[in-house]
Amino acid sequence: MLKKALFAATALAALAAGAAANAADLKEFRVGILGGENEADRLRNYACLTDHLKKEFGFEKVSLFPAADYNGVIQGLLGGTLDFAELGASGYAAVAIKDPKAVTPILTTQQTDGSTGYYSIGLALKSSGIKTIMDAKGKKLGYADPDSTSGYLVPLTQIPKTTGVPNDKFFASTQFNGGHENNLLAAYDGKVDVAVDDSSGVGDFKDGFTSGTFRKEVDKGAVDPNKLVEVWRSPLIPNGPLVVRNALGTEWQTKLADFFMKLPTADAKCFNAIEGGDFKGYIKVTPDFYNAVIDVRKAAIGG
Repeated sequence: MLKKALFAATALAALAAGAAANAADLKEFRVGILGGENEADRLRNYACLTDHLKKEFGFEKVSLFPAADYNGVIQGLLGGTLDFAELGASGYAAVAIKDPKAVTPILTTQQTDGSTGYYSIGLALKSSGIKTIMDAKGKKLGYADPDSTSGYLVPLTQIPKTTGVPNDKFFASTQFNGGHENNLLAAYDGKVDVAVDDSSGVGDFKDGFTSGTFRKEVDKGAVDPNKLVEVWRSPLIPNGPLVVRNALGTEWQTKLADFFMKLPTADAKCFNAIEGGDFKGYIKVTPDFYNAVIDVRKAAIGG
């Protein structure tokens, strides 16, 4: 019996050592990129990160995976086919609910005002005559993605606190538009009356605020902010985390956290391209930072 126990312990130690060695000798680093913008823009924005990661860690290959939707990245992290991603708070909650041991949040972004949160905002065309969310009764509401925090979970649970009824009762219809960019453009093109999207909520509306989808689309010239109006704003939402697959081990979590903490200073242009807009930098977070979002997701839509 003792012999069997010793053999089992030796085998487990060998497996652990092997896993650590494999993580230490990582040849390919696989990065998941959330849907929300068109694929070409996402790949272009992350190209600089590929170069920095290769130079810093000696990876033979850094592979970028721009998923069609949020769930593609979520499943990649759960299935072990991705090593790293930046998620929204609700996306991280989806991973944590399904497998609490799959990933660890290491960092999140910090706004220019020092906050670590952002908002879901409702945008409508000025020409629609909608000035507040109450004016949108019987109209069409556009969501971004089922796994988006600001583009679904938060407006699903928080708009009813203003209107007094569930969204499917207040609005004539609700629909998913395939990510934040498409959702904003759906409102801009009149396909929905109100679109909910992510925004720092800081800075000037005419600039699209300092960060978020609205800012990206203004910067690209895809929308004219003078034709839009903010009709609703959520409570503050925790900024989404940068997560690392736990199978890589704590050493890689530390290395990657240090690397990203230095990135805003080392290459501000690259940092801004990845994050989209004006951010101060990254700060460290723990899983506890997202407990409230996990609880809301469990109650509202499950895993």
